[in-house]
Amino acid sequence: MPVLKDKKVKVINESKEFDSSTYLYWLKSMVLMRRFEEMAGRLYGEQKIAGFCHLYIGQEACVAGSVSALKEGDKYITSYRDHAHPIALGTNPDYIMAELFGKSTGISKGKGGSMHMFDKKKNFFGGHGIVGNQIPIGAGIAFSEKYKKTDNVCITFLGDGAVRIGAFHEALNISMFLKLPVIFIIENNGYAMGTSVKRSSNVTELFKLGLGYDIPSKPVDAMNVINVHHAVSKAANRARNGKGPSLLEFRTYRYKGHSMSDPAQYRSKKELENYKQKDPIEQIKNLLLSKNILSINEIELVDKNIKEQIKKSVDFAEKSPYPNKEEVFSDIYVQKDYPFIKE
Repeated sequence: MPVLKDKKVKVINESKEFDSSTYLYWLKSMVLMRRFEEMAGRLYGEQKIAGFCHLYIGQEACVAGSVSALKEGDKYITSYRDHAHPIALGTNPDYIMAELFGKSTGISKGKGGSMHMFDKKKNFFGGHGIVGNQIPIGAGIAFSEKYKKTDNVCITFLGDGAVRIGAFHEALNISMFLKLPVIFIIENNGYAMGTSVKRSSNVTELFKLGLGYDIPSKPVDAMNVINVHHAVSKAANRARNGKGPSLLEFRTYRYKGHSMSDPAQYRSKKELENYKQKDPIEQIKNLLLSKNILSINEIELVDKNIKEQIKKSVDFAEKSPYPNKEEVFSDIYVQKDYPFIKE
């Protein structure tokens, strides 16, 4: 059974204290992300996983706090650093691991790989390999929700490097103009591949990019999951009330390189160690201890159980079959009849 079976996803008012189930969700979710990514890195080194592979280690609070702040029915979309998002949404890690192995039991039938994870049941719309490709799609998903008159929002994650492309600005403009229920999340980990934010633009406080479109925008210390939850909750309430988009700059950090091929020699050891002092998982562990929700032994047991679960996911992936060669022709076109299409 998935470790996250006791997760309770709901909107919690900023002024209220969190219940124990929320704290436990944050711990289990972030530890599961961390252990999954550590295993993915190890398997990549063993050449059991091929292709591109971008790890989320250090950024776990970004997605864990977002999911806890949103509700069932809300939509999610992100870039190619996408293993953690379905994990936070409760997707069985067996299927995510199988996708990394290119197996038919994978979340994208083994045809998407690391950068193209999707889970329709969890309203997770990917996983997109082209930089910034998901940004206008996220605005489009939000437009669909508004058109259907739901109260759902679409949270759209992007990296700091993606803010330099035109589609980002086009999406911000039309989203504010149409008052779309979308939350733009810039996961600013300081580096677009190996180029620091300070070396790519005069505007280094990225949240200010939203102000030119009159979008409420703010920076968030995203190494702290509670800060993330509060910021996303406020933005979601605004969107549900018909007031349109928000832009949040999540100031976070990745402890590994941009991808598995990146030794990350462009940053100092001191910088890395400074951010490790802010580890989001260690922060939530300390909080659980201070509130007497879990003991040290119970926290260690959570970690042990998750490590065992990840081992089972690897075993599942290794034993799963590869897709049949006929699969290369499936999922190319939508299998649906439209009255305006004639054969």
